[in-house]
Amino acid sequence: MFKKDQFGNLMQKAQKMQENMKKIQKKMKSITVTGESGAGLIKITLNGEHHCKIVEIDPSLFKDDDKEIIEDLIIAAFNDASRKIKEEQKKKMSELSEIMPLSNNLKFPI
Repeated sequence: MFKKDQFGNLMQKAQKMQENMKKIQKKMKSITVTGESGAGLIKITLNGEHHCKIVEIDPSLFKDDDKEIIEDLIIAAFNDASRKIKEEQKKKMSELSEIMPLSNNLKFPI
């Protein structure tokens, strides 16, 4: 059973963790990352909610009529940007876990 002061301390930590989670979620929505493919020939910028904001295609790709290569490069750039968002989310969550260690059984939906 918890002692009164232990319970109060636990509740304070839980409240601080909840506040930090809200801050992290807000930060994650505001980040942007750019994924690349084809050595930078295709660049796609996503926000923290995985919404595509910018697509940049190097003009040299339009010299050839190789539509499939361009489509594959766009997919690769999008996936690269999406992977970078996941890395940022993991980094922010690890910062949070330093404040309040969590059980290994807890899973966050990110």
